[in-house]
Amino acid sequence: MTVPLCSGCDSGDIAWVIAATALVMIMTPALGFFYGGLVRQKNLVATIVQCLMIFSVVSLIWALWGYSLTFGPAVHGLIGGLANVGLLNVGAAPNPAYSSAIPALLYFAFQLKFAAITPALIIGAFAGRVRLKGLLIFIVLWTSLIYVPIAMWIWNPGGWLHQLGVVDFAGGLVVHTSAGVSAIAAALVIGRGQEFGRESRPNNVPYVILGTAILWFGWFGFNAGSALAANQVAVVALVNTNLAAAAAGVTWMLVDWIGKGRPSAVGMAVGAVCGLAAVTPASGFVSPSAAIVIGLVAGVFCNRVANWRARTRLDDSLDVFACHGAGGMWGTLATGLFATVAVNSGGVNGLFYGDPHQALVQLVGIAVVASFAFVGSYVLLRVINVFSPLRAGPAEEAAGLDIAEFGEAAYDPPAGPAPAQGT
Repeated sequence: MTVPLCSGCDSGDIAWVIAATALVMIMTPALGFFYGGLVRQKNLVATIVQCLMIFSVVSLIWALWGYSLTFGPAVHGLIGGLANVGLLNVGAAPNPAYSSAIPALLYFAFQLKFAAITPALIIGAFAGRVRLKGLLIFIVLWTSLIYVPIAMWIWNPGGWLHQLGVVDFAGGLVVHTSAGVSAIAAALVIGRGQEFGRESRPNNVPYVILGTAILWFGWFGFNAGSALAANQVAVVALVNTNLAAAAAGVTWMLVDWIGKGRPSAVGMAVGAVCGLAAVTPASGFVSPSAAIVIGLVAGVFCNRVANWRARTRLDDSLDVFACHGAGGMWGTLATGLFATVAVNSGGVNGLFYGDPHQALVQLVGIAVVASFAFVGSYVLLRVINVFSPLRAGPAEEAAGLDIAEFGEAAYDPPAGPAPAQGT
């Protein structure tokens, strides 16, 4: 088969976006290790493999209809058309609506990684208490009916929120806010776990730290890759990503240190992820100094949200909302405050650079996405539960999903005492 040339494409931009695509891919298994280290040992295998299953399922959805409905020609600003179903007309030629320097097929691959990790974020809200069948049904429907419309509204030039002026450089609304708010809906529908209220320690702190480190690494592709070019905006986004993560990790650590008398390794790791979520929408629009402020605030704000949640009866097991929902919302608002065209000539000016209207527009985006994701997820889960019960049975939950769903454990059971040796 002869592959047509990509007329006008830039080999440097292609190479960078290929690398960024690979970086974002590694974030989904990294999330599995991050979540897997936080859950009880009996759910370690299930948590990690759920992330890989979600990646595989969403890959097919994105190729068959998701990409077309998100990035195809807009229909009344609400959904993309069917011109690219099954990757029809998606090949080496660029799509100038998004980038004239890379093939449309590469843009598809890059955006696939965002679509895949977003629903995987939600599973932290109900870790260890949902049947696999119900989860996979939810993932298919949530990706198609919640993620796709939100991404289309904001990232498709014809989307109505895009036309309104909402900006989201790499997914503070599309990825983090939508997943974080959906996590609340899931926690409400599925209910509290059997062990809710008992002290729960992470089963593997090194896994949490490893997952954080790989997420941090992959996030350079997540944010800097969203420039879709090897240019100065990508450089700024990369620097901002690192600074915000570092700042949030430090402030979360200090809040724990002051409030609890000692720092927490897990807390610093979670704080860094909060900073990464918060800087995502702003990374290509703000200065490095603003990114530090975004991270500093995120570490304190997300910590306080997590502590508030712990005093409620809501069983968002791994604090998906506190980390991704609260972090994504703060970052989206911060974009409306700190964005400047001095950093990105194709961006916007925020409140502190002379345009208070942008902050108001960002608040509208937060309200729309949060409302749609929460209500849509709640309804989906209620409907699914009628036909395919979501909650694992009491015996399955007590045994853990590793054994109940997969018949496999993270570690071999401890051996019994060695038999006495004869003399």
